[in-house]
Amino acid sequence: MKKKCYTYYMRINSAVIHAKKQKHAYGALNEPVFRSSTFVFDNVEQGGARYAGQEEGYVYTRNGNPTTRYLEERLAYLEKAEDCLCTSSGIGAITSTIWTFLKKGDHILADTDLYGSTFLLFTKMLHKFGVEVTLIDFNDLELIKKSLKSNTVMVYFETPCNPTIKVNDIKAIATIAHNYNKHIKVVLDGTFASPYLQHPLQLGVDIVIHSMTKYINGHSDVLGGCVCGSKKDLKMIRDEGLRDSTGAVLSPDDAYLVLRGLKTLGVRMKTICENALSIAKYLEKSPYVKKVYYPGLKSHKNHTIAKKQMESFGGMISFETNLNFNQTKKFVNNLQMVTLAVSLGGVESLIEHPTSMTHVLFTKEALVKSGITPNLIRFSTGIEDVKDLINDFEQAFKNSKK
Repeated sequence: MKKKCYTYYMRINSAVIHAKKQKHAYGALNEPVFRSSTFVFDNVEQGGARYAGQEEGYVYTRNGNPTTRYLEERLAYLEKAEDCLCTSSGIGAITSTIWTFLKKGDHILADTDLYGSTFLLFTKMLHKFGVEVTLIDFNDLELIKKSLKSNTVMVYFETPCNPTIKVNDIKAIATIAHNYNKHIKVVLDGTFASPYLQHPLQLGVDIVIHSMTKYINGHSDVLGGCVCGSKKDLKMIRDEGLRDSTGAVLSPDDAYLVLRGLKTLGVRMKTICENALSIAKYLEKSPYVKKVYYPGLKSHKNHTIAKKQMESFGGMISFETNLNFNQTKKFVNNLQMVTLAVSLGGVESLIEHPTSMTHVLFTKEALVKSGITPNLIRFSTGIEDVKDLINDFEQAFKNSKK
């Protein structure tokens, strides 16, 4: 099918709908779903050519599927990347990338503030395969310089970070790593920002990872991940990390749902960011709150960096209460509109208590190193009326002391 070409670069609210759009059979407006595990060849010569990589085309959905490819091309456009690869989950995107570039004897330098499953992968799994891992605070640029080694193959971090909402200086970190060794892969998990808020590849990062389960899909009904970067790196990840290692393949039906959810990314993120800033300001003034972590507040230690590298400040807020541990849990349990659930980035507001939930397997030492205190709460702002959300917080705070 002939692709519709645009001679200009579209802004994001247009790109999420029109980027890499194609004309489909029968004039269908939306991308068709190809529910096929395998694809037909005209002859054995064609089959051999496709397996050998001498001819473009589909072979088997583990290797690629047209519906998934529509999504990959649109995401690559949004991330200003040469290519994109979609996976069945965020951790599937991470592991597919990790297994492609790391081998026994290699070293990975990573930030201390990581998504729980990433932290466990780095601290409990990689050493089984002879990979050395060093976790440090990536806000300390001098420490990064000192911690790089001759066998460092990858530098890995998030920004904003989960669940502390720490912001790392993307350009500075990428520059330090590449000045030390141009072959180091600088990998960033940008889930908390989405392509709506930042473009790490433009700041020197080699590979950007997202959990599409969150903002990219935005409706809490699909698991998915994606990896964006150069064509060379993405071919390696597709062939070695995904096809031959993890097999974490996104289904065509889920690809379609993400394509559908992606169309409203701009309007969702605009409301979410506005709501989050209002709630962060409310929390900063609340007598029930000790500390608020939100990049949009001037009190946030990385506010200046966030202003430099983000279009807006996102929908994730973490805060420490002035309540005791049991009262903090009671506050969370007393919320009525805000939903108690893990994950984030959906249209509904979600809240969780990391120490009791997502980070319950962390040791006390690991919690301290990651900046996760007993009374820290993580909040994912939705698109509800912000006044209703604040009223819900207020009643839950008051009832937490009864």
